[in-house]
Amino acid sequence: MTARLVLRSLGMDAKKTPKKHSKKLLTWLGTPILFIVLFAATVCFTDFPARIKLAIKGILVSPASTRLTDPDDIYRQAAAKIRADLEANYEREIAVLKKSLADAQAQNTSPPVAPLDPDLNRITDVRKLRSGIPFKTEVNLEKGGIASRERLDDTSYTVSYKLSLRVPSPAKSIAELELSTPELSKILPGLPAMLEKSELSPSFSKLYSNKTTRISRDATALNEILTKHNLYDCETILHLRSASGRRVFLLQADMDVVSDGSDGDRLPTMPMEIVNSSNYQPFTSYGWPKKSPIPNPMLAGWENRVIAAQKELAAAATPADRKSWLRERIQYLKTGIADLKSRSFLVADYDPFIVIPVDILSSSDPYAPKVGDYTVVLYGGKLYPAIVGDGGPTFKVGEASLRLSRELNPKASSYSRPVSDLKVSYLVFPGSRDSVKTPPDYEKWRQRCHELLGEIGGLGEGYQLHAWQDLFPKPPPVPVSPPSPASDATAPQTAPGSPAPAASTPPASPPVRAAEPLPADARPSGTLGNPANSPSPAPPLKVPESRPQ
Repeated sequence: MTARLVLRSLGMDAKKTPKKHSKKLLTWLGTPILFIVLFAATVCFTDFPARIKLAIKGILVSPASTRLTDPDDIYRQAAAKIRADLEANYEREIAVLKKSLADAQAQNTSPPVAPLDPDLNRITDVRKLRSGIPFKTEVNLEKGGIASRERLDDTSYTVSYKLSLRVPSPAKSIAELELSTPELSKILPGLPAMLEKSELSPSFSKLYSNKTTRISRDATALNEILTKHNLYDCETILHLRSASGRRVFLLQADMDVVSDGSDGDRLPTMPMEIVNSSNYQPFTSYGWPKKSPIPNPMLAGWENRVIAAQKELAAAATPADRKSWLRERIQYLKTGIADLKSRSFLVADYDPFIVIPVDILSSSDPYAPKVGDYTVVLYGGKLYPAIVGDGGPTFKVGEASLRLSRELNPKASSYSRPVSDLKVSYLVFPGSRDSVKTPPDYEKWRQRCHELLGEIGGLGEGYQLHAWQDLFPKPPPVPVSPPSPASDATAPQTAPGSPAPAASTPPASPPVRAAEPLPADARPSGTLGNPANSPSPAPPLKVPESRPQ
């Protein structure tokens, strides 16, 4: 089953699959039996199994799949994301089915045969597709023969559909790059010299190849086709090299939001709607061994899913196909539970990180970023240090954690992207990651990014790296109780007539020194320099539904 889970990272979406329905439904036999019959029909009469096989074949024969870097992290997290989508789709369909059965039982009639997925409602106007693609229609009328003959002629009444798109060219010159990031040459004075010898990254062509392949595959499903926004989400990907030999992976794109991750050591409690959500993913590709015995807050939800799956597996009425799926699901959940017990992960609400497509992370290209590599995000004349923290779909770029997104736009949320235009520049330094993954140290990240920028010419006058604050809730201090009177009984006793022991005096405190001002290059930058503009603590986590398209 784990091989199937690579589906979503390849762009396969099981949320809207066509379903066949029998013309007649058997007489009402009771809610439990009919529930099983309808669910089995849903699974069997879809094209989902064929799409799974196609996705598995694609990833198994992919050259990149034989050259995985950090294969356990990348593959496991991609698998978890796909599993979450499939489970969410299953729960939505079951909810619709239950409602249909309840309504039918209330009316004492046979339940209607209808699409299980509410998103499969008939499209009444093709000009109003969610993909945002302009749809032009034209009706041509011709004089024909008698109706009985025209009815038999396949060419008498037809619809022609042609989808056209232009594959964009990458931005290469400093003038083109500054359309996305104004004054880029002032922020990074060494960039123009590097651009003279820059090369277009193969990742740019591969990205748009993935997009057009996906569009060609889904062209007949008008309401599932890749949106225009996500088609044109990448301005350029360039390979740069400084005089010192430092490699740079330069990406210009928009920014979407990622809201995954968990860490019992730093965030021991999470809202129950998150813990019990099948949409929220507790993993990120960047992870490290746990540092404390405090359990991951997501464990309870995953363990409850195992219990529920085992109960359904033991039920005599559960169909054989469903039992096979449940066994695979239980194994997957147990693997995830073991991961949650032994490792910690980034938390998107609190940690600044970016997401790179998994096929780029797994590439053998020396310029390809890897999980843990340091990165600097440029937007609005400000620079934000971060790391590559997770892998994402192969057909889109420009994703970042909710913490980073909110710094660019305070209105960003799991449902609202911070930057829709192609105005964000991502500088990733390949090969810069630490040899051992450790919990985030924001000041260390900032210092390391400062050093890496120095290797490509440094920052222009007046520009500094943003300084991140640790917003994780801190446990209240443990109050120190005064010694109880009973403790006097344990004090050393003196013999009669003996001099009393001298009272112990605490050591003298060192003289208090006035705080010295920090050097200019060590002072916090961005909003942290002004207490009035300091960021407020992160709001409570919210259950993610679906990312904006």
